[in-house]
Amino acid sequence: MTIHTGETFEHVYLNEPTVDLHIVQEAGSRVKIHVVDMPGDKAQGAKVNSITVEQTGENCSTEIYALAYLKGNEQVSTDTHVTHKVGNGTSNQLIKFVLDEESRGRFVGELKIAQDAQCVEAHQTNRNILLSEKAEMRTQPQLEIYADDVKATHGASTGQLDDKALFYMQQRGIGKQKARQLLVGAFIKDVLMTISDEELRERLLNTIDGIVE
Repeated sequence: MTIHTGETFEHVYLNEPTVDLHIVQEAGSRVKIHVVDMPGDKAQGAKVNSITVEQTGENCSTEIYALAYLKGNEQVSTDTHVTHKVGNGTSNQLIKFVLDEESRGRFVGELKIAQDAQCVEAHQTNRNILLSEKAEMRTQPQLEIYADDVKATHGASTGQLDDKALFYMQQRGIGKQKARQLLVGAFIKDVLMTISDEELRERLLNTIDGIVE
């Protein structure tokens, strides 16, 4: 798929059976992608989301947001490949997993900035929460930066809910389950709030309490 000069491509992939995108951006184009996986029937095997974006023209903007909330034996792998072939472009990746019960998550994020791609700003962030001792997350960020004049950051973390925050909330009369819902909900909202479609955004935000146990 080619996003031509000055065009915008924006789409939310919600509980799609598979997401496999290869996007080429021409000068001045804008791409904004959300991949959202909520609890459902993924027992037939691991789902793979693959997103490849190549900026081939200057002044491009790329945004990739992914959220996976998994339960049971669900498995989701999200692979992103963003390449800045020319300069004066921006990219931002925010990938989050919430893993409960015996679910499995995997993130592979590849960010490349070519030698001639000066004045690029690129960010890649992966954050994960494990709600069960049996849940498992694997993360593999990969950065290849060959240009000198760039601003690039990346970060990846995997942990459990903050026990101190849970205790603090319970001390103020909030039940454990509600406190858990609030903390996980705040973690999820960080991604959902970036959805431009107001109706869809509000619908997803309203489902949080129903899926967080």
